[in-house]
Amino acid sequence: MSHGGGHKWGMAIDLDRCTGCNACMVACSAENNVPITSEDQAGKGRLMHWIRVNRYWQSGWPRPESVHIPVPCMHCGKAPCEPVCPVYATYHNEENLNAMVYNRCVGTRYCANNCPYSVRVFNWFDNKWEGPLDEQLNPDLSVRSRGVMEKCTFCIQRIRRAKEQASTENRALRDGEVVPACVQTCPPGALLFGDLNDPDSEVSRAVRNLRRFRLMEHLGTEPSVTYLKRVKGGGT
Repeated sequence: MSHGGGHKWGMAIDLDRCTGCNACMVACSAENNVPITSEDQAGKGRLMHWIRVNRYWQSGWPRPESVHIPVPCMHCGKAPCEPVCPVYATYHNEENLNAMVYNRCVGTRYCANNCPYSVRVFNWFDNKWEGPLDEQLNPDLSVRSRGVMEKCTFCIQRIRRAKEQASTENRALRDGEVVPACVQTCPPGALLFGDLNDPDSEVSRAVRNLRRFRLMEHLGTEPSVTYLKRVKGGGT
């Protein structure tokens, strides 16, 4: 339930739980009509994922230990991508989301150049899904055209659907009703999502954890994604 001032959406990612399985990447692509690029285009750095899983090695042979860090759009409170867009295609809305207006975007890529997290991707082609794969497309959002920037939206279509359902039933939105595709699919439950304005929400409790940190917090971007440090020695 929201507590005053509307919603403030945020995510928490527990690195102690993440196994690097990439299920979040697959779910995101399926939910948001993200095209799959070829090996040749991937080699040119033209990947289209809206979320990626970075892998870091903490130790080497004979006991290599890896840490996996899922990286979606940070939905920064002071997003560097927003002031550089010449056509206001990206902006900050009242619910703490870094939103996109695709039909405004003219593909300057200034936003991608100004994003310290490298979470924006450029759509190089008019991608087509041959049948029967076209039947997998999500009707709740568009298939973007060539020449626009794309990125994680925290599955804004799911946020709207949950709010509409709550409004229809004449009640407040409950904690846990809004579940982005990556959060829904994560097998170990490493990703949490919810309203940061609700002090009792699961995500609010997570960001008060002593293990919390935010990526590149020293830049002052005020990211809405909080990470929980991995406990040395593993285990959840």
